[in-house]
Amino acid sequence: MVGLRLMPFRAAPRRLAQLGVRYRATAVPESGETEHLDPQSVKQSYSRDEIQNIYDTPLLELVYRAASAHRLHQDPSKIQLCTLMNIKSGGCSEDCSYCSQSSRYKTATEASRLLKMEPVLEAARQAKANGSTRFCMGAAWRDLQGRKSGFERILEMVREIRSMGMEVCTTLGMLTPEQARRLKEAGLTAYNHNLDTSREFYPKVITTRSYDDRLTTIDAVREAGISVCSGGILGLGESHEDRVGLIWEVANMPEHPESFPVNALVPIEGTPLEKNKPLDHPTILRTIATARIVLPKTIIRLSAGRQNFSESEQAMCFLAGANAIFTGEKMLTTPCSGWDDDKSMLERWGLQGMASFESDRVRMKENLPSSTSVSSET
Repeated sequence: MVGLRLMPFRAAPRRLAQLGVRYRATAVPESGETEHLDPQSVKQSYSRDEIQNIYDTPLLELVYRAASAHRLHQDPSKIQLCTLMNIKSGGCSEDCSYCSQSSRYKTATEASRLLKMEPVLEAARQAKANGSTRFCMGAAWRDLQGRKSGFERILEMVREIRSMGMEVCTTLGMLTPEQARRLKEAGLTAYNHNLDTSREFYPKVITTRSYDDRLTTIDAVREAGISVCSGGILGLGESHEDRVGLIWEVANMPEHPESFPVNALVPIEGTPLEKNKPLDHPTILRTIATARIVLPKTIIRLSAGRQNFSESEQAMCFLAGANAIFTGEKMLTTPCSGWDDDKSMLERWGLQGMASFESDRVRMKENLPSSTSVSSET
């Protein structure tokens, strides 16, 4: 059993219990009794009040606890580099109030057809050459109904990119169990389907798809054996309690998601949320730290809006447990930091890229031996 000494004071058991972290006491020769966290023990369900108590911890204390939990369960020196490509933009029938791709709003985003194969494969090759180990493809659709030929093309994209030795993720709207099964057979690593916010606040953001619709797709993805990527957006006008509600929802899924994206709203002209104020750094930091304690083995993705935070602010997020970023030319329709800038930033802070299929959670879904790490250079 691997242990990590955290606190040389008697109040540690009570404090750790308040934060939802399990521990076991171990005698240490000639130094009395101290506490060691158990890396194999992960709490699988939380009450909303428990998560609220974690979230309300004084911020620096919260970051310290999150950093400790992060070091117990994951390699704190590793950050996964991911690239997200928009393979079909605009024209979506949904009314997500933050999204420039909705056909209901007048924005600069124009509707386009699904891309052909080669431009997507070339983008994946470029992403891999620049250090990205997960390639994500997004299509602005409500679902795949009536898109048989397009779905077949996406399945082939998944097969080809997987053959490059990369992890592959898609976000295509709602899925049926059969569609999820076929994506799994093609080699899909993960499927992104965000809950966006709490169940209570959700109707103020989206009315064309219910919260339970989203959970049904997530269930289909999980049952197909695909890793679940599900998180939310901060800065929609939600309260602190709504952020807690989002974390509570994913923490009480049948299994914790493989990854939890934390997005900061990028207000886009023409959308209902175009005048929302930028998210402050303490809020995203507090949310990441809380998620890290509650979801200790989940990859936490510092996602959209990251470029609005300074390098030192991003580093604080890494300290609190964020261990993946999106990098490249663009993130769907919003700006994104470039590969060279991001690699230089990670080097300055003593961080390095994560290899493909290095995450324990991904290896489990892919039925890979626990000691296997497929290099991004293969």
